Amino acid sequence: MKNVPIQNHERRGRLLDLIRVRGFAALEELVRELGVSESTIRRDLDALEEQGAAKRTHGGVLYAGGMPRLAEFDERQPSHWAAKRAIAVKAAEVITDGETVLLDGGTTTYEVARLLVGRSLQVVTNSLPVANLFASESRTDLVLLGGYVSPRTGVCLGPYANELLARLHVTTTILSAAGIADEGLFNAHLLLAETEQAMLRAAGRVVVVADSSKFGQKSLTLVSPLDAIDVVVSDNGLPDDWRQKIAAAGSQLIVAQVADIEREPSAASSQRHPA
Repeated sequence: MKNVPIQNHERRGRLLDLIRVRGFAALEELVRELGVSESTIRRDLDALEEQGAAKRTHGGVLYAGGMPRLAEFDERQPSHWAAKRAIAVKAAEVITDGETVLLDGGTTTYEVARLLVGRSLQVVTNSLPVANLFASESRTDLVLLGGYVSPRTGVCLGPYANELLARLHVTTTILSAAGIADEGLFNAHLLLAETEQAMLRAAGRVVVVADSSKFGQKSLTLVSPLDAIDVVVSDNGLPDDWRQKIAAAGSQLIVAQVADIEREPSAASSQRHPA
């Protein structure tokens, strides 16, 4: 009996991986692929739904945005997860079917990608977790950028990724941020910042998704000035002075409404991970 909890944990992990890749999975498929009874699958799905990782529907289950199993995701306490999800909804609304969309590897960008699954798009990404969402999606053409893979984030970066980006043009690039200050958009990783600069150059339109806690923060490397950003999507915790700064930079601001939004005091400088 001591092995039962471990077996449950491993089976539910595999179950979540299947749901994450497909976006939706039928109950019969899960029973067949995992080789367990329907009642066992139902109990597992109940547990995943309680965790907020899955949502039961008639005949199956939908992926509900559980975080990928990577250190960068696992170590970040998702205190702003409601804001990230609300921002993702607004960002997904600005994408039109038929577009070529480039997505980086931040957690907020991952939420945007999750909402784009099933749509008729060309997707370019340097993120293994994002690519995994679209890998078996027949309506989406997927291009995965190569290069050095960060074991913490599952993101490809470095000269090979940058060289390929130099040969591409996309309709929209969606970027996350470690921080946004008066100077512009910051990231905490030098190589990743260089790759994101290549993403900016490849884009016809740049959309930055960042919850309000990121504003007034700096990190290791400046990625771009504010006036290089076409659209900023944030939440209703964004202070008025930052709304004015975004407007003055010529960027469009889209505000997602989040109930009981957490407001954090701004800091002049902070080392933070990507959104």
